[in-house]
Amino acid sequence: MNRKKYFLVFFTIIILLGQVITAQAQIVKRGQAGFRFLENPISAEAVGRGGLGVALMTNSNSVFWNPAGLGWLSNIDVSFNYTKGIADINHSSAAVGLPLGNFGVLAVSGIFMDYGDFYGTRRADNEAGYIETGTFSPSALAFGLAFSQRVTERFSYGVHLKYAYQDLGSAWVSTTDAGLGDPDLTIEQRKYSMGLPAVDVGAYYDFLIYGIRFGAVVQNISREVEYEVERFPLPFAISFGATVEPMLFFMEATSSSRLILSIESRHPRDFRENVKYGAEYLFEDFLILRVGYMDGFDERGFTAGAGVMQQLAGVGVRMNYAYEAFGLFGGVHYVSIGLSY
Repeated sequence: MNRKKYFLVFFTIIILLGQVITAQAQIVKRGQAGFRFLENPISAEAVGRGGLGVALMTNSNSVFWNPAGLGWLSNIDVSFNYTKGIADINHSSAAVGLPLGNFGVLAVSGIFMDYGDFYGTRRADNEAGYIETGTFSPSALAFGLAFSQRVTERFSYGVHLKYAYQDLGSAWVSTTDAGLGDPDLTIEQRKYSMGLPAVDVGAYYDFLIYGIRFGAVVQNISREVEYEVERFPLPFAISFGATVEPMLFFMEATSSSRLILSIESRHPRDFRENVKYGAEYLFEDFLILRVGYMDGFDERGFTAGAGVMQQLAGVGVRMNYAYEAFGLFGGVHYVSIGLSY
């Protein structure tokens, strides 16, 4: 296949992504999903280039973006990630990928949320209209087990089975129709916590020329959750991504410097479709510079990041940082450390 044909293949993918994006661009759906912490972007590598990971992530962190990327691991790979978010809401995560020879790659993942402390209140028949009930700390976490197999030198698939848990604390609930101040009023304290399984399924295809790659993933397939009388699913979403390395059209693939351009579309259940654009430049197989933009979000937008990678005593070490502008809330900071051996 000559260069013109590969140009055509890549831009056909871009056009198809654009058509999918615009097909439902006028539909805005909100408040139809829970366990929103599962949507938090993970890894400074991905965030620095605009939150792109579906067609570009092939280390252990790919378990959070597209489990099919795990199939390209040839060494044991470990990732640690920390995010300092808005309003003192932070989260950390970790992933380990273990190649199983020609059979495939097994990976484990974990996400841990830190929401900080909240002050609880309940309604009361007094001048203030409420009384304090003390502080409480909501929590959320998810553990997962993934498997990916590289079927050919071009194609891989992956499945990520996870268990998500959320504890929103306790609330005082009236068990009668009596109002405040009524002697017949009775209340009880109810705990709102729940966990359930979910699954991600992804595919990855490498054209093996000019850095043209394509990825697709369906995330958070689950049953619905019910609190009191309201039912809702996890944040189900379908994402598509594509990459290209334009420098390879003009120089040999053996160059130690690379420029990768990427585009990704995400189609969530309860929000309008959004598009993410990103660029990543690797200089001399050591320094990595990234920039990106997230379009279609209420607050998210510009991102930037940098990282280094080096071999130390036979262990591949990568360290990355990313900054994400978050509108009125300021910025979000991401740090990731990875080991490969």
